[in-house]
Amino acid sequence: MTKDGGGTDLIPGLDDLPRAPAGGADQAGKTDKPGKPGKSKKAGGRKGARSPAGELPVARIAVDMSLPHLDRPFDYLVPAELDDRAVPGCRVRVRFAGQLVDGFLLERAAESGHDGTLLFLERVTSSEAVLTPEIAALAREVADRYAGTFADVLRLAVPPRHARVEAEPVPEPEEPEDSEAEAEAASDDPGPWRDYPAGPSFLSALADGRAPRAVWSALPGPEWTAAIARAVAATLRGGRGAIVVVADGRDVARVDAALKAELGEGSHVALTAELGPAERYRRWLAVLRGRARAVVGTRAAMFAPVADLGLVVLWDDGDDVHAEPHAPYPHPRDVLALRAHRANAGALIGGFTRTTDATQLVETGWAHALAAGRERVRAAMPRVRYVGEDAQLARDAAARTARLPNVAFEAARSALQDGPVLVQVPRRGYVPGIACGRCREPARCQACQGPLSLASSHAAPYCRWCGRIAGDWHCPECGFFQVRAVVVGAKRTAEELGRAFPGVPVRTSGRDAILDRVGPERALVVSTPGAEPPADEGYRAALLLDGWVLLGRPDLRAGEEALRRWMNAASLVRPQGPVIVAAEGSLAPVQALVRWDAATYAERELAERREAGFPPAARMASLTGSPAAIRELLADARLPEGAEVLGPVPVPVPAGQAGTGAQEKERALVRVPRPAGHALARALKEAQGVRSARKATETVRVQIDPLELI
Repeated sequence: MTKDGGGTDLIPGLDDLPRAPAGGADQAGKTDKPGKPGKSKKAGGRKGARSPAGELPVARIAVDMSLPHLDRPFDYLVPAELDDRAVPGCRVRVRFAGQLVDGFLLERAAESGHDGTLLFLERVTSSEAVLTPEIAALAREVADRYAGTFADVLRLAVPPRHARVEAEPVPEPEEPEDSEAEAEAASDDPGPWRDYPAGPSFLSALADGRAPRAVWSALPGPEWTAAIARAVAATLRGGRGAIVVVADGRDVARVDAALKAELGEGSHVALTAELGPAERYRRWLAVLRGRARAVVGTRAAMFAPVADLGLVVLWDDGDDVHAEPHAPYPHPRDVLALRAHRANAGALIGGFTRTTDATQLVETGWAHALAAGRERVRAAMPRVRYVGEDAQLARDAAARTARLPNVAFEAARSALQDGPVLVQVPRRGYVPGIACGRCREPARCQACQGPLSLASSHAAPYCRWCGRIAGDWHCPECGFFQVRAVVVGAKRTAEELGRAFPGVPVRTSGRDAILDRVGPERALVVSTPGAEPPADEGYRAALLLDGWVLLGRPDLRAGEEALRRWMNAASLVRPQGPVIVAAEGSLAPVQALVRWDAATYAERELAERREAGFPPAARMASLTGSPAAIRELLADARLPEGAEVLGPVPVPVPAGQAGTGAQEKERALVRVPRPAGHALARALKEAQGVRSARKATETVRVQIDPLELI
């Protein structure tokens, strides 16, 4: 591989990133008399002059300012009284544009490249070096890749300080309980990886300190947590650390339990938002100080300061929960790939399905496919059947009301004799969408034109946007007063299934209340996608209803996302257990589910997107703002050759803001070939800097490679 000016290998499929220019620091302020040390003054100016430190008196500070035109380090003088505490990576307070602001000390230098007078550091907030050189360099790369600022990335990477926790005494590291003989025996047993032809060699490479990189198609079932734990254990035996990133807190708890069973207590920490600021900072400090060598957590854990990183793991990278909602909107898949590349570490991107983005990494050669043989897949997978939406409806009146085809009804009735049955419903709520009972015109609120829905069988229609009750609604087209359900939610489905299967307990799992687990007793578990609880000994069957809702979404990733949600639910079913999907059988995602072959589907999808010029085969940037602001930004941007501007087009009004006088917004897409992705990010960042320097009042949201293009 070649090297760029920053000394980092180019990553196939990820594009190289610009590095902060050496000596690119600037001054933050100057006094009236150049050539003399600046004075740090309190109110009233009664504080005397301060002398700079004897050695390395210049501190380069990353000021906590998100303005694009100020996205660079600034030089300050270190006063002699703060010489010992002002260490690289610590938090400081400095005077910037007449105000005291926070910042991080990046490095100490003997002299500054600026000829004017420098101000002194006001104080060192904490001498704890919370910003390591590796995380600082990674933050710079992420900011440049996503056309963001260094300060925004640091807010995601370094948690807020908790002074009491920071002052707590550091406990002595615990000795590992396993003996050398037990550790040697564990190293010889690949565990769940024996089911994969390349699994044992993957573990051996991790234990030897090498950097294997794989896109893992996991077998259905609960063994994926044990497989991740075994890979982390092999990495720790090789003397290096590991990071595991999963989608939500429930997955964190499962992997945490598997790591405890594999490693014992004290070798790893779990990081989630539910911990609270104090406990989360305590665990983060344990990683920073080297007391924990492995981390499992949600997307924020991708920046965990693990020393001597040897493995990064990302589970279910297609889950939209991984998408960071704060600027500059980095995705853990790209961040972890960059970290693995910088640290020469191994990488494992796994899931029951495979995304086109992960397939892109395989096709470029950055990672290898890691999957079981077809015979082993057939033995572990459920038996999947598909039925048309309105075909083969059950003759039972209650089953017809529940929209159950006869095949699904019989499969559920048979499976309920032995244990629980999973029912996946794409929509939450009772009846989230209604229409006129005569002409089928969608029912909308008369006040804001929002969609009407029903909260229960006896409730009046209400608006999902403004919350108004529409008790006197009538169709504006035909005048009819009765409504019919367009889409049925999880609560209504549970109610109907209770009538279809009298005497069987019905439990729901969704956004309002997510079940952790269900027992082996007979029950119907109605869940929305992503909230399916595992069952002890596995579900006896699964019904995947209303497939058209997932497949009919106006989204580039609709088919890929539908397949991911189906396979995640079907993987909870016992091997060879029946899975019924209500969708058209000729569609490619349905066929991929029947064959349990997500890799072939992803390869075909990637080829089609490459031909059409869609991500991830191309790089795209989304620009959202007022029409004038978007035009101004595009006029200032020196877009790379071959860039194509799509739009702008009006942005739909968000739910709840209709009729409130919200400012009209538009959205434009900029598409470039994948090799020009770096140039696109740089051009947009420079244009944002120009607008920021002009103090433009209207902001433009710039998002590189957004998940949603429509």
